[in-house]
Amino acid sequence: MSATKIVIIGAGSASFGPTTLATILREPALQGSELALVDTNEATLEMVYQVAIRMNQSWDANMKITASTNRRDVLANAHFVVVSIEVPPREELWRKDWEIPVKHGLRQPYGENGGPGGLMHACRQIPPFMEIVRDMETLCPEAWLINFSNPLPRITRAVTKYSRIRTVGKCHQINVGYGIAAVLLRERYGVHVPEGTNFHSDPGNVGTIHQFAEIGRRYVDIKAAGLNHFIWLVDIRDKETGEDLYPALREALANAPASLEPFSMALFRVFGYCPLPGDTHLAEYLPWAHDPLAKPWEKYAIPLYRWSENEAAREYLHYMLAQMAKGAMPVDGLREVLSEGAAELIVAINDNQNYYDESVNIPNEGAISNLPDETIVEIPAMVSGMGVQGLHIGALPEPIAELCRREAALVEMVVDTAVTGDRSLALQTLLLDPMINDIDRARAILDDYLKEFAPYLPQFQ
Repeated sequence: MSATKIVIIGAGSASFGPTTLATILREPALQGSELALVDTNEATLEMVYQVAIRMNQSWDANMKITASTNRRDVLANAHFVVVSIEVPPREELWRKDWEIPVKHGLRQPYGENGGPGGLMHACRQIPPFMEIVRDMETLCPEAWLINFSNPLPRITRAVTKYSRIRTVGKCHQINVGYGIAAVLLRERYGVHVPEGTNFHSDPGNVGTIHQFAEIGRRYVDIKAAGLNHFIWLVDIRDKETGEDLYPALREALANAPASLEPFSMALFRVFGYCPLPGDTHLAEYLPWAHDPLAKPWEKYAIPLYRWSENEAAREYLHYMLAQMAKGAMPVDGLREVLSEGAAELIVAINDNQNYYDESVNIPNEGAISNLPDETIVEIPAMVSGMGVQGLHIGALPEPIAELCRREAALVEMVVDTAVTGDRSLALQTLLLDPMINDIDRARAILDDYLKEFAPYLPQFQ
């Protein structure tokens, strides 16, 4: 393989930065490549840069590594640009995304990618992301953009709608699907499931999700399709025999543990198909988890996100990186981290490897026949020198497709709102959200949002 130039923007990201960096540096097919690290936090960037230098030396990666707080210094002639950014302070802003609607009687179940909070998250994230895209158009117009930033489908759609940069979004939420399969089929495969096991998206639950995802992958193969954080199981087979396991999965639903994503299991019983993202994400896109009288979050045990835990996890990760940067801790532990998928995409495209990726976010273009072509869908794909080509899934069951179409239509409005800063459009967008059932409430939430977040929303000024 010829030398490849890879730029990582948001190299200090607590969620994806260190793992993406490690998986690129450990990849034999990328030895001798050029790696440029970018982060606006100079202290964090220097720390990550020193860790990268140590990994490069310890693992004989033979890469040329540079770092800059200004992406324009390093983007020229890049082949791949990996982006994981968040407008800071992340947890503080997310908490306000949730608290402001509560003042007006709306309790969002999560508030990151859907609901009013998801709209504000997108409005803060899309403008700086599109600034990166504009720089790519000038400095590396043929580069692939690999996006890890949330709200992932909305950002990815903004790129495809408002630029010609080639892009693919990556998310690890299909791991929850493998975990759900492992728990439901526990008797068939002899899997021990401790009481209270669940797959809620919280920092403290990451280990449980990875543990059961690994168990699930030992025994089954999954095909999932839909939208990011809104994917549905379309096919599940025994990894050894190829047997269709959906009948067994439906039968096992009767004995699902009470703690196993009860909201998801309720939808499985209603629609006959299993949603895979886990309750905390799934609830963001549906109108059945926020009623203030019925309080379904209590019935389905949907917890609030633990913002303070995530802050603590970020601080701990930065402490670990600081120890590695100064040589007080070895870097070899990072060599075993689970890949988020960037290195595999880069190698497959660059070296025409015909690599099967079980979960990418790309324009539909007919892969799911009853969703719009332009919708960013999460589907399996073949990755090669031709790019990222989604596998033909066919039609989703019509009720599920309709739920996805509603969210897809909302995504279009969210993207246009975030790009234009049109207040009238923002109100219309809120009123189409499945969590909103009152015009005055929507207007009050929007007014408070635009006042509170004014420094982060220059497009609305």
